[in-house]
This record gives sequence, C-alpha cells and structure tokens, in this order.
Amino acid sequence: MNVHVPSPARLGIEVVHDLVCPWCYLGLRRLMRTLRRRPDLLTEIAWRPFLLNPDMPRAGMPRADYVVRKFGGEERARRLYTSITTIGRMEGVQFRFDRIRRTPSSVDAHRLVSRAAAYGRATEVVEALYAAHFTDGRDIGDIHVLTDVAVACGLDGPATRDFLASDAEVDAVHGDNLRAHRLGINGVPCFVIDGRHAIAGAQEPEVIERLLDVAVVEALEA
Repeated sequence: MNVHVPSPARLGIEVVHDLVCPWCYLGLRRLMRTLRRRPDLLTEIAWRPFLLNPDMPRAGMPRADYVVRKFGGEERARRLYTSITTIGRMEGVQFRFDRIRRTPSSVDAHRLVSRAAAYGRATEVVEALYAAHFTDGRDIGDIHVLTDVAVACGLDGPATRDFLASDAEVDAVHGDNLRAHRLGINGVPCFVIDGRHAIAGAQEPEVIERLLDVAVVEALEA
C-alpha cells in the first residue's frame, strides 16, 4: 500500500525510546528518512521516555561495569556493537562505543527532551543527545553536558541548568516509563501512530511508511 494523498489532519507519532539505546538512534534516523520522503503527510512527533535501565544510579556507572552487568562480558558486547556500528554506517550514524566511559542514567536526558518540547525543539534535542552519547562519548547524565546540548539547540542555558538541578519532571519520566510497560511495550524503539497502530524495532522506512499509509486511510474513512 502506498497512498499518496494529503492527510486531512496531523498524524500523531509517539516515539517510545531511550536515549542510551543504539537501536533507538537507528530508529530515529529511519523515521526521519521516512518522513522526508513523504512530504504529503502532516505529522506531529511526541517523544515518550522508556528506561532500559530503571535501576541505574542517577550518577551512572563506569562503562566496564555496565558491560559486565548487561552482557556478561566485553566479548559479547563487542560482537553486538560491531554489528550495530555496521548498520549505523548505512544510516549515516557514526557509533563510537569506544569513546563511552560511563553509562548514564537517562532520566535527566528525558527531562531535557520534555522541557525542549515546550519550546518546539524536542526532536532537535533528541538528535543532539543521541549524537553526544553514541558518537562523541559524552556523559548525557551529566547536567553540564545536558546544558551544553540544550544551549547548542537554542535553549536558555541558566534556565535549563536550574531546571535540571531540580527534581522537576522526574516523576513524569518514571510515570511515562510505567505507562509504556502497562501498554505492553517491552522493547524500544516503538512507534505508535494516532494511538491505534504500533510497531516495535528500528524498522526500515518502507515498513514505517506502510503503517503511516494505513493510518491515513483510516483517517480518511473516519
């Protein structure tokens, strides 16, 4: 199905993701590629938090310790990262897992995305956070790093730093994570179209496009 007709209303796309998930970074790139080739569609993206490591200390942990806890050892992690790096190159993503020294809690990064949404800059901030973590190896659990990202995306530095230094929106992040699990979302990325259609995984643009077309047809028939 490939219905190229104007949508009568915006299609809401909820992206359930975690900012420390490499597959989510790939999913973001593929979603953006899909939307660029479908300028006939009016879409509105909402970024929803998912915590792959809900018990991660807010200060994060050394990457070596995380790899052992998550994968059982460096060798298994290296095989997985090699595979992801290869796929990333095809999407224009430069994964540099060797630069990552700490695995952060993603709670504060999700809070920053929520704040950026109020200024219409959420998608820009999401992309910048993924690049900061996976390409530059920066600690996106660090308030100073997060503030730098915010400023680079056009947000006010002192106001952002004050926001991140508080506990504002912390409960909201955990609440959204719990909501995702209650909806049966156990893996990310997950794309939810107009609250009715969902597809999980870093899907190819053709797959995402078919789901969007289904939502368009249903909107026209409603």
